[in-house]
Amino acid sequence: MGGYKKKYLPIFFAVAVAIGIFIGSKLNYSSNTTSLLGGNAKKEKLNRLIDYIDYEYVDSINTDSIVDVTVNSILENLDPHSVYIPPSELERVNESMKGDFVGIGVSFYNYNDSITVSYTLPGGPSEKAGIKGGDRIIAADNKPLTGANLIDDSITSQLKGKINTQVNLKVKRPGVKDLIDFKVKRATVALKSVDAYYMLTDTLGYVKINRFAESTPAEFKNALNTLKRKGASQIILDLRDNPGGYISAAEQVADQFLADDKLILFTKNKTGKIEKAFTSDDGVFQEGRVYVLINENSASASEIVAGALQDNDRGDIVGRRSFGKGLVQREMELGDGSAVRLTIARYYTPTGRSIQRPYGEGNKAYYEDYLSRYKNGEMQSIDSISIADSLRYVTPKGKVVYGGGGIIPDIFIPKDTNYEKEAINYALRTGFMNRFVFELLEKNRPYYNKLTYKQFNEEVVISDANILEFVNYTGKRDLKIRVRDYKEDLKRYIKAVFAQQLFGNTIFEKLINEEDAAIQKIKELSREE
Repeated sequence: MGGYKKKYLPIFFAVAVAIGIFIGSKLNYSSNTTSLLGGNAKKEKLNRLIDYIDYEYVDSINTDSIVDVTVNSILENLDPHSVYIPPSELERVNESMKGDFVGIGVSFYNYNDSITVSYTLPGGPSEKAGIKGGDRIIAADNKPLTGANLIDDSITSQLKGKINTQVNLKVKRPGVKDLIDFKVKRATVALKSVDAYYMLTDTLGYVKINRFAESTPAEFKNALNTLKRKGASQIILDLRDNPGGYISAAEQVADQFLADDKLILFTKNKTGKIEKAFTSDDGVFQEGRVYVLINENSASASEIVAGALQDNDRGDIVGRRSFGKGLVQREMELGDGSAVRLTIARYYTPTGRSIQRPYGEGNKAYYEDYLSRYKNGEMQSIDSISIADSLRYVTPKGKVVYGGGGIIPDIFIPKDTNYEKEAINYALRTGFMNRFVFELLEKNRPYYNKLTYKQFNEEVVISDANILEFVNYTGKRDLKIRVRDYKEDLKRYIKAVFAQQLFGNTIFEKLINEEDAAIQKIKELSREE
């Protein structure tokens, strides 16, 4: 963390945006690539080199690792968002984008040489069986799950399995003398992409989407319908820090706000073939004000939604310029359990804008350009954004919009780039704060698990001593936090994480949003309607 000031911390997100925007269908080429794709001297050259190394090289070499390096090197010379996914990661990545997995539905830490449940996933098998945060899973089907050598992969292999199969767990619960036996039937567990939805005022509803997965359209439509029943005539759609996902999910989310037969986007491939996506008449929120929150970490599918609404003169885009990713990937299996997400098209907003940033100078320059926004003042002023007149477009109602590197908001909200605030946000996003709060909860788990939210709100106070403890905790892990001007912010964030682990994401978002500058601005605007 010593280079934090130079790097401004958000560089970690540059990897996350590789999620990108991709088409749901997959291509699966067999291992006999030459016969399928036709003879090619270049392909044969590569195959021969691998064979020579495999059979003739003087030292023992893992040719699988050589192939992985070769594939990555090839993709790095294409564009920043064509990526290789090795077999060890493919299942996890696909689970995230599918929106569910088969298991028992717990989030856990390997804590004091035992598996300790952080929280159970809502509606999952463990929650239904009665497992609680703080429970230690001592054994699964009589196989011990304790000891210093436990690793997350081995734990997961014990707890995951085929759907409808049963796993017998032995659990040690704080405050209970004897072990508790649980019979948990594995089931499909949802990985929610809608983090939270609730009413901010009597008429203003709020929805936050963390990624665009297969399950997102259904989750989002349910959230909108619920908020409408509660009286929402205006909606905030929070896409900040949303790195993207499926193109079809983005289209369906945009469809909820737009009238029938409106253009959402069009794509163009290397042959010049154009495919257009239009809305249906199924949108549940075609009337009423819409505010879309974006920031520098809103990418691809998030930009599709923001661009579609902006170009169709539907609502206001609020925040800061988005990441700037206008490429479309398709996942292609490579026959050995790995896959590549290869860029196969560009997408354009309804007015014809490409919002893809230039990447011709390589990946390093691409991501350094992203970080230059911190240096050129763009995070504090919209006037610092470099705009090319050649990329000027006009919406049907006469609004001027620009392409060439992200969606520029209609209403700009400056970012607090003070070191202290950035460090706190980094600690929140990367898990430091979650682990710290988990360990605080462990000190008195029976008490915390009995609290209602009302009791929690009244009784749990984050003290100055807790703040000092957190600063020391992160300092030992090479994250130096100073909180001279942000002590109250840090207290609110820590309490929000407490609430998240005890009561779920909606309470967390409510507490985080209480002092959020963008939301406060929208609340002012909504009262003027």
